[in-house]
Amino acid sequence: MSWNESGNDKDPWENQGNQANDLDAIVQNWQKKLSAIFGGGGRGGDKRPDGLGSSVFFVILLLLVAWASSGIYRVDEAERGVVLRFGDYVGTTMPGLHWHIPFPIESAEIVNVEVVNTYKYRNQMLTADENFVAIEMAVQYRNSDPVAYSFNVSDPEQTLREVSESAIREVTGTSTLDTLVQKGRDQIPPRALELIQATLDIYEAGITVTSVNLADINYPEQVKSAVADATQAREDEKRYKLEAQTYANDIVPKARGEAERQRRDAEAYRARVIADAEGESSRFEALLTQYSKSPGVTRERLYIEAVEDVLANSNKILIDAEGSGNLLYLPIDKLIQNRQMQGDATSEAGDNSLTPSEQSGDQAGVRRTTDSRTRRTRQ
Repeated sequence: MSWNESGNDKDPWENQGNQANDLDAIVQNWQKKLSAIFGGGGRGGDKRPDGLGSSVFFVILLLLVAWASSGIYRVDEAERGVVLRFGDYVGTTMPGLHWHIPFPIESAEIVNVEVVNTYKYRNQMLTADENFVAIEMAVQYRNSDPVAYSFNVSDPEQTLREVSESAIREVTGTSTLDTLVQKGRDQIPPRALELIQATLDIYEAGITVTSVNLADINYPEQVKSAVADATQAREDEKRYKLEAQTYANDIVPKARGEAERQRRDAEAYRARVIADAEGESSRFEALLTQYSKSPGVTRERLYIEAVEDVLANSNKILIDAEGSGNLLYLPIDKLIQNRQMQGDATSEAGDNSLTPSEQSGDQAGVRRTTDSRTRRTRQ
């Protein structure tokens, strides 16, 4: 049955009015309690309500619990907690859940000692030979000592940046441009890392540099074309030197070998000439000994040998003059001579490959043979 039907004598707004009165009573009650807590009086000069002391104690207890719970903190596995009491170092906490006396008595700073941070640096610097070079580097580091990191320097990150820039400038300023860009490129990161770490250790900054990576080192954009031409010229110079050295390594040993061969040929020719002369002298002495013993026989034998040598090297034509009739003469000697001339021409072509010492030796041998025959003929 709906509320507006006949026979229903209930007021639908009756319960809502009671609820509104209860809400007003609750609000007034809380206003009285708050006024009592903060020193205010009640309406119409009412005194503090009963149970005010217990309410104040409850509120104070809640505030103390909230204040004490603010000292709870958690340290992760890669972190360390640095506890300070009125700004002074108290201790270091390991990973886990910890509690310290809340602010303003104590505070805890969480420092990550495992994560590797990166600081990138790019700038143009002046080299030892007064040239500019563009360097881009990345310094990787971690906060290894949380206490030193928190207390020894005011701004560790800024200190690292300044120390890194100073170290890179020192390495660049003590090296030439060619050394940095070409020859000593691989030596820059280890030198920079050593300088950065040494300076940080002096400051006791609590930072450990893990690596220094050389991202790029090159000539400035304004001079790249000129540098490329100079580099090409140096490469050409090296190539020409290598070619000249290769040619020298090829021609010098050949010349030395040829000189050594000619020297040995001369020594061989000298030894042969001396041996021939000594042989001729010994033969003449032996012949002289025999001649002194029997001059007639020796003279006849020498004559026969000389005639034999002459006839052996001359052309001979035998003609049977007995009988009659026409005599046909075939110039066999001329044919033989022509054939010998052709053979001599062929042998001369082969002798052209002989060295002057060998040719002179052969000519000397011919002269010795001719002189020997002449002496035999005269005797």
